[in-house]
Amino acid sequence: MTEEFDLIDIDSLLSDEERALRGSVRSFVESAIKPNIAGWYEKAVFPLEIVPEMAKLGLLGMHLTGYGCAGRSAVDYGLAAAELEAGDSGLRTFVSVQGSLAMSAIHKHGSEEQKSEWLPAMAKGEAIGCFGLTEPTAGSDPGAMKTFARRDGGDWVLNGSKRWIGLASVAKVAIIWAQTEDGVRGFVVPTGTPGFTATPIGPKLSMRASIQCDIELTDVRLPADAVLPGAKGLRGPFECLNEARYGIIWGAMGAARDSYLAALAYARERLQFDRPLAGYQLTQAKLVDMALEINKGFLLALHLGRLKDAGALQPHQISVGKLNNCREAIQICREARAMLGGNGITLDYPPLRHANNLESVRTYEGTDEIHTLILGNRITGIPAFR
Repeated sequence: MTEEFDLIDIDSLLSDEERALRGSVRSFVESAIKPNIAGWYEKAVFPLEIVPEMAKLGLLGMHLTGYGCAGRSAVDYGLAAAELEAGDSGLRTFVSVQGSLAMSAIHKHGSEEQKSEWLPAMAKGEAIGCFGLTEPTAGSDPGAMKTFARRDGGDWVLNGSKRWIGLASVAKVAIIWAQTEDGVRGFVVPTGTPGFTATPIGPKLSMRASIQCDIELTDVRLPADAVLPGAKGLRGPFECLNEARYGIIWGAMGAARDSYLAALAYARERLQFDRPLAGYQLTQAKLVDMALEINKGFLLALHLGRLKDAGALQPHQISVGKLNNCREAIQICREARAMLGGNGITLDYPPLRHANNLESVRTYEGTDEIHTLILGNRITGIPAFR
C-alpha cells in the first residue's frame, strides 16, 4: 500500500522504531475504528469504549514525559495522529484534546500537586479532560473572552460561557481560561463542581463521531490552588494550541491519504465504457495530483516534526503546516468523493466523511484566515488582524 502514495520513499526518512509505532497505530485503526466508524458517524456517537485501548497504546499525552506518559517524540506523535485521522478526524481530535490541550496545560503550567493528581489518570484514560478557551463571541480573538474569575476570600469564583469545547460532557476535569484582575489565567476545574454544566452541541454535519459542547459556569467556586501557577496571559493557552496545531499538520494528511486510497481502489474496480476508471487519462491526472500533495504534505509534516524534536520549531512554521495541509487535504477529499460518483455520498466510502470533518479541522485551532494573517505578519512585519 505504501508505494501507492509514497512516490519519493518518505519511509526511508523514518527510523525502524518510528515505522513500528506507525504500524501499531495503523493496525489499531484498521481493526477497531474502520469497521465501526460509519455507524458511529451516522449515529453521532463517540466510542468511549476505545479509550482504554488508546491508553494501552500510549497515545494519551504520548509526547509528554513522566506521570505515566509515554514520552515519545514529536515525529512519533505526528505519525500516530496521521494514522488516527485516517480512521476519523473526530477520534484524532480526542487524542489531541486529551493530550495536546488538557494534559499539556497541566504538564506545562501546573503545580506538582496538579500534575500528580491528574496526569497519571489521564494517561490511562481513567480521566478525560477538556480545554475551555473558545467562547460564543470569542473564537479567533480569545483576548475578548468574557469569562471572569474573581477572588472571594481564599477562593476563586468563575462565571461565564464557553463554546465548541471538545469532550466536556464526558470529562472529569476541565482546563478553563478566564479573565482575572491580573489578566488571563487557567484553572483546573473538576467537572463535578457545582455550577459547571456541559451540554453537547447538535445536530452536526461534521465531526459526528466526536463531542463538542457548550459550557456554562455559574458561580463555580474553586480553592486558591486551582489556578495553573505557570500560565499568565494568553501565552499559556497559545502554547497548548500550538501542540494541537502541530498534530493537525499530520492528521489532515492521514485523512487525505485514506480518501486517495479509497478513490484509487474504486477507480481500479469500477468499469465505465468497458474499462476501469483508472485507465482513463483524466482519472490518472487526478490521482497524480492527489499523490503529489500528499507526498509534499507528509514531507512538510516530517520536517516540522524534526524541528520540534530539536527544539527549533517556531510558531509561524506551525501555521505553515496547519494552513497548507488542511487546505490541500480537504481538496483531496472532495476530489476523491467526486471520483466515486453517486456512491461517494454514502457512508460506504470515507472521502465525504473526511471532507466534512476537515471543515471543522480547518476551523479549529486557528482558521485558514488566522494562519494566513500570522504568516502575513511574519513576511511583512505588519500585523493585519484588525
